Amino acid sequence: MPELPEVETIRRDLLKKVVNKKISNISILNKKTVRNKQDFFLRALKGNKITDIKRTGKLIIFQLDKNGYLLTHLKMTGQLVYWKKGKITAGGHSLSQGGFDLPNKHTRVRIDFEDGAVLFFNDMRLFGYMEIVDSEKLRVVLDKFGIEPLTPNYTPEKFVDIFKNRRTSLKAILLNQNLIAGLGNIYADESCFQAGICPDRKAVSLNSKEIKKLYQAIKIVLKKALENRGTTFNNYVDSDGRSGNFVDKLKVYGRAGEACKNCRNKLKRIKLAGRSTVFCEKCQK
Repeated sequence: MPELPEVETIRRDLLKKVVNKKISNISILNKKTVRNKQDFFLRALKGNKITDIKRTGKLIIFQLDKNGYLLTHLKMTGQLVYWKKGKITAGGHSLSQGGFDLPNKHTRVRIDFEDGAVLFFNDMRLFGYMEIVDSEKLRVVLDKFGIEPLTPNYTPEKFVDIFKNRRTSLKAILLNQNLIAGLGNIYADESCFQAGICPDRKAVSLNSKEIKKLYQAIKIVLKKALENRGTTFNNYVDSDGRSGNFVDKLKVYGRAGEACKNCRNKLKRIKLAGRSTVFCEKCQK
């Protein structure tokens, strides 16, 4: 699943591609992807323009010239692929060989622009969605998100409050979008390693020093990932067709059974909050 660094990279790059383009046509190829009634979705987008692209957590928010906002969530396997005059830029879930054949069997929504450009929403497992909302509904949606790292809202005081009286695992806390927005399995594991804290610890067991270390670790890990345009797995490419290269800098995620880069101890894998979790028993306490 694309996480905060990957989605933010997509947002930044698509900002250069689709803003101020007028939408000429929309094709819904699978109605499960669109949360609105189809007629409303088509009417609201046709003739409209995208004036800005924002993001909260893993949610992409296309601001429209009229009729509100187009929310897009890639979930597990979503992709946004921009095509113009034979040139393709893409971002999202891994793109395997043939993934640039457009439209393909996983294309769910197609948005055509007046200048001949096309934005495809592909989603193999159909967990992702698109939805047009007004400003009131947008506020309701955004109010459900927790504090987001790398924003002014991410303060030590608010971060400390998250851990008060919570007896779930640290990993579960980090994955909960209602508490901390934007983290997923990759950066939760990497942040715990950076902080030297075992992800299976009960949140309430962390002392103030450990919470401070974790607070800083999340910022450090996400900043590095953004600088490297995200993490690459199985031909993942960002929305300029370039691979992210943070995968080479991963310390624990996806490395179960391998040697810890710090101490050479064998990395352990367990299941936490329903997700595979990798950590070093020696470096993380």
